[in-house]
Amino acid sequence: MSPLTTIGLPIALGIIMFGLGLSLTVGDFARVLKQPKAVVVALLCQIILLPAICFGLVLLFQLPPVLAVGMMMLAASPGGTTANLYSHLFRGDVALNISLTAVNSVMAVFTLPIITNLAIVYFDPFDDQLGLQWAKTLEVFAIVLLPVAAGMLVRRFWPAFAKGMDKPVRIASVVILVVVIAGSVASNWGLLVENFARLSVITIVFCVISLSVGYLVPRLIKVGRRQSIAASFEIGIHNATLAIVIAVSVLGSDELSLPAAVYGVLMFFIAFGFGFLIRERAGADAGEIDETDAAEETAPA
Repeated sequence: MSPLTTIGLPIALGIIMFGLGLSLTVGDFARVLKQPKAVVVALLCQIILLPAICFGLVLLFQLPPVLAVGMMMLAASPGGTTANLYSHLFRGDVALNISLTAVNSVMAVFTLPIITNLAIVYFDPFDDQLGLQWAKTLEVFAIVLLPVAAGMLVRRFWPAFAKGMDKPVRIASVVILVVVIAGSVASNWGLLVENFARLSVITIVFCVISLSVGYLVPRLIKVGRRQSIAASFEIGIHNATLAIVIAVSVLGSDELSLPAAVYGVLMFFIAFGFGFLIRERAGADAGEIDETDAAEETAPA
């Protein structure tokens, strides 16, 4: 593992999570209570349904143990801030995305280590060596929540500074992330090429299923269309960067990070195509306006 990867990736993720904190307020968590059905459905899909589906896919595709655990880590990772952008582009409920991302980030501190440890126990990729270990949860806590909390505190006490820093932090996080991931890919090029064909199929299938589950399950229980679009992108666009950082920095395995690395590239194109698909579907259902959507459209600005 190169210093660029071991040091740069956590810094990049820290900046990304700090930027997320700059966009959050306590009200984003409180807003969850106003849309309990949409939130509960999305979280259940994220925490229970998707890891179960991913486990089935891993067995179906007969992945080697290390890559199998990497896929399970990806499935356990929360939605990323990219989901907010896609939701905005395809007219989802961005406020719900922000709330889901906030709650997901907190819950991931507990759910990600649990699912990863169970996967390590089942697939045994480290030849009986200890894997993530429950004590490593503290590292996950530091990686996920501390930068978010710092960003929220800055916004709370220095709102003008937070507003001014929002765009520079977003740009910096993207630039640093691209440089670090490019360096990581270059240093593990042979390993990535060797496994890309095998991983591309399962990651594409997993991404399509994640997006579909996120949209169709809420619709089946009468959640509004805009909320369903938000849930779709929140569930379908996983925080691949977080999975990569934990694989490399916490578990010390470049190979574990490969599923997230492949997924992180392909998901942008898949999510974009899926967004057009559900937008055309909404156009085909012309005239149908959900009660939730209608209430939002008639609400005062």
